[in-house]
Amino acid sequence: MLKYGLVRVGAAVPEMKVADCKFNTQKIIEIMEEAADKDVYLTVFPELCITGYTCGDLFQQSLLKDMSLESLKEIVDKSSKWENVFIVGLPLLIDQQLYNCAAVIQKGKVCGIVPKRYIPNYNEFYEKRWFREGCYLTTDFVNLFGQDIPCGDDLIFQDELTPELSFAVEICEDLWMPVPPSSIHAKNGAVILCNLSASNEIVGKNEYRKMFVTSQSGRCIAAYVYTSSGVGESTTDLVFGGQAFIAEYGSIIARNKRFKRESQLIMQDIDVKRLYHERVNSTSFAQSDLTSTCRKIKLEPVSFELESLLRKIDKHPFVPSDSAVCNDRCSEIFSIQTAGLAGRITHTGLNKLVLGVSGGLDSTLALLVAGQTMDMLGLPRKNIIAITMPGFGTTVRTYDNALKLMKSMDVDCREIDIKASCLQHFRDIGHNPDVYDITYENVQARERTQILMDIANKEGGLVVGTGDLSELALGWSTYNGDHMSMYSVNCSIPKTLVKRLVKWFAENVATDETARVLKSIADTPISPELTPPDKNGEIEQKTEDIIGPYELHDFFLYYMLRYRAEPEKILYLAKTAFKDQYDEKTIRKWLKFFYRRFFSQQFKRSCLPDGPKVGTVSLSPRGDWRMPSDASAALWLAEVDPD
Repeated sequence: MLKYGLVRVGAAVPEMKVADCKFNTQKIIEIMEEAADKDVYLTVFPELCITGYTCGDLFQQSLLKDMSLESLKEIVDKSSKWENVFIVGLPLLIDQQLYNCAAVIQKGKVCGIVPKRYIPNYNEFYEKRWFREGCYLTTDFVNLFGQDIPCGDDLIFQDELTPELSFAVEICEDLWMPVPPSSIHAKNGAVILCNLSASNEIVGKNEYRKMFVTSQSGRCIAAYVYTSSGVGESTTDLVFGGQAFIAEYGSIIARNKRFKRESQLIMQDIDVKRLYHERVNSTSFAQSDLTSTCRKIKLEPVSFELESLLRKIDKHPFVPSDSAVCNDRCSEIFSIQTAGLAGRITHTGLNKLVLGVSGGLDSTLALLVAGQTMDMLGLPRKNIIAITMPGFGTTVRTYDNALKLMKSMDVDCREIDIKASCLQHFRDIGHNPDVYDITYENVQARERTQILMDIANKEGGLVVGTGDLSELALGWSTYNGDHMSMYSVNCSIPKTLVKRLVKWFAENVATDETARVLKSIADTPISPELTPPDKNGEIEQKTEDIIGPYELHDFFLYYMLRYRAEPEKILYLAKTAFKDQYDEKTIRKWLKFFYRRFFSQQFKRSCLPDGPKVGTVSLSPRGDWRMPSDASAALWLAEVDPD
């Protein structure tokens, strides 16, 4: 069985000599041995790799055709000791016509033959001189080595025990067509798409190929394994560079270096289960009208498991690790937030914004968004009524940071101390103010929200919410307190990304004065500050000491919603990503906490205010996440902690 839906695939570029089948076969077998040793389930070789693509009229020589068959037999025999799958290219005579074919090989047998469907015959390509188009094939089987082998461009190969582990094959030019065969294969269930190619090098073609592979993997919700002939193929007017790509759902996840003279094998781990679930979730994918019959070819089941992953599992999947990509992402997110808030202001005709500023990350980001929105609309920043409301847990550091930030941004800065109001409320409801329980905390949160709502009514403004996606996932908010607003700008931004956005703004947008405050805020421990400080006046109530590290919860959230992964798989991926930081016991503890909170707190998410969706993970009850408020977490918790 396939562990967690992860399978390793490879794209090979063997050293080769044109028309030298023996040499080419030896190099192919060497790569096969390497692939088997490294647990590569599926290895794709270039088009016509046994003979070479540029043989020209030598394809009409019976000796070359006979030797290519002998080479195929040698490769097939060699494969008998492995469960791994190999796909090689060769010319093949079928019903007195020569076809450019791919042979799918596993465990000492040819499992299927796929002919090239589209034959190029323009510019430097003139394949029709030798080869017939695969669509004209009139037989469903070809006899090779005494066996009838399924043959055709309608074949999909499927693991016998794991049907989602399925792949299909197309050859070079097929990908360049308006509707590539792989589009039909994907619609019919192929999750991994393989392309054996012989694509020569001209200026700019490399990026064009990359675009094709990337986009095809994206629109087919598939992995795409592409490999092309290496420099040994270069002859006469053509130069080949040996390009290889592995893509998954619109992203290149492995690529080789072109123009290498020695053999190359690139490998990467594909999450076929994720791709399968993405297709299930995409109703439009099921609606596409690419209708064509296909034949499912059962392959020997996979019995090996990946002991370690080649695939890099980022600790912070919401925050790109590449700094340039991250900066672009932050800029785009900020633009979405400001555009959303500007739209609400324009629609309502209310040109004042009201928000609470605590000196923490979330309210800081909300204030930055409000400031930029006012600038964009040509409204004065004094129309932002920013209120700091110190309570029983407010520390000097956060209080000072809140004041400095508001003043540096030239907003309408106000201060309302809530302690007296809360003490009065304690007396009204008969609560002992020396008991620091949930009532003690929520009274403060609701008092602050009441102040914001009432000032918004008085001033004719909108209350801007500050809560983030991580807090929504965990229900870490006071119901009808900070849980509520008139427009929530951070609602689809997780805590790890909130912190990065604040730092990005400090480094790229803010004035020097504002940037200094933002850096101090980013370095402050996360806290609701609802219980008194310690004896030194420092933050006593640290959120991550109570609910666990936000970086773990954001990781869990991403893989639960974006990958639709089960708890066991999330645990495995988290252990891989955080192996030098948290032990399994710690990760398991907080994963269990995450599921308990996520299920029990849905009622808060069912009545969320509007807010801009900025990424692929969102918990809006009107869009991305519809869940019964009383759903049981038992199945998920049992998998996290089976004992």
